Amino acid sequence: MRQTWRWFGPNDIAKIDDVVQAGAEGIVSALHHVPNGVVWTPEEIAKRQAEIAVRRDGKPSGIKWDVIESLPVSEDIKKQKGPWREHIANYKTSMENVAAAGLEIICYNFMPVLDWTRTNLRYEVKSGGSCMRFDINDFAAFDIHLLKRPGAATDYGSKIADEAERRFAQMSDDEKKTLARNVTTALPGSTETMTMDRVREHLSEYGNISPDQLRRHFTDFLEEIIPLAERLGLRFGCHPDDPPFSLLGLPRIMSTEADFVHMLKAVESPSNGMTLCSGSFGARPDNDLPGIMQRLGDKVHFLHLRNVKRDTDDIVGSFYEAEHLGGDTDMVALIAAIIVEERKRKQAGRPDHQIPMRPDHGQDILDDLGRRSQPGYPTIGRLKGLAELRGVMRALEHAEYGL
Repeated sequence: MRQTWRWFGPNDIAKIDDVVQAGAEGIVSALHHVPNGVVWTPEEIAKRQAEIAVRRDGKPSGIKWDVIESLPVSEDIKKQKGPWREHIANYKTSMENVAAAGLEIICYNFMPVLDWTRTNLRYEVKSGGSCMRFDINDFAAFDIHLLKRPGAATDYGSKIADEAERRFAQMSDDEKKTLARNVTTALPGSTETMTMDRVREHLSEYGNISPDQLRRHFTDFLEEIIPLAERLGLRFGCHPDDPPFSLLGLPRIMSTEADFVHMLKAVESPSNGMTLCSGSFGARPDNDLPGIMQRLGDKVHFLHLRNVKRDTDDIVGSFYEAEHLGGDTDMVALIAAIIVEERKRKQAGRPDHQIPMRPDHGQDILDDLGRRSQPGYPTIGRLKGLAELRGVMRALEHAEYGL
């Protein structure tokens, strides 16, 4: 695996010098300041590449921009409303520009309205560190009592709805505001935070879009971009839903292995693939991570390695971001499956035999606790995770003792 590090640009608390010292081999980044649906210009792409290429003292960093995460798909494209055709045209222009700059891998998602969603961004764990948490009861409290979505209570069942009502009654005004802010926080690094009114507006515009209709919209999008991606030598990796189940009454159509099989068959191409995120998939007990890698590994273009600990074995439930080797996913078994896939690719002569991965998320520990970094992206917590993952990789790849 090629070890990469997510970097949000010059304002990131983690600097390029820190990434180099961590031993990462490449950068995962995006033009977060460019609004969704707007073209990524050659000038902005080159600027980000130049920022990655140097350290504080002006010396070469020795690393480059390896993976785009993300080139966002606008809500208009997902809904097929408003200027969605213009957004697709702009998306294609951005693809041409990033390909001309030498970039090859693009991570993206097709989650409606809310992308990754958490209810607590600073949940304290036993060690005294903190992490992100999704609590289904708190989310129901937001949906039913803050957002006040019509019919929301019936979507959760009486047990969760009753607990949500109890919790909401005990929340202070500040706690209610914090919950709303946590749920509507934008994707990491994005400038597009949702307001409550904007969430309601999107829900109204989605109307009664069914899972099948949203899949049709997704296929339409892929039929537009994948042929161009293949001509340009780009590899697209769709990120799974996070959490991997329906929220706000909207369908989430990339939550399971079956969802990805459907997407990959809908538009068959070497450029149409997946970002295997062990944390997103791992939030559902019915997702077999090593098995997914074994069966769909030839379509994996990018890896997010992180772990979550589920409260229960319910399909729709609560979880928190665990240590990389400490959650419900058998990370050793998953990495073993990745190594086997990489060897198959190398034997087949595939130029993409080395799959880029990054230590996704991490717990805030030590000095992280005072830095208040982007939630989920502490410097030391991710460094610890990378070290743990690197150790597993080195052991499994050992000529005498490994696989």
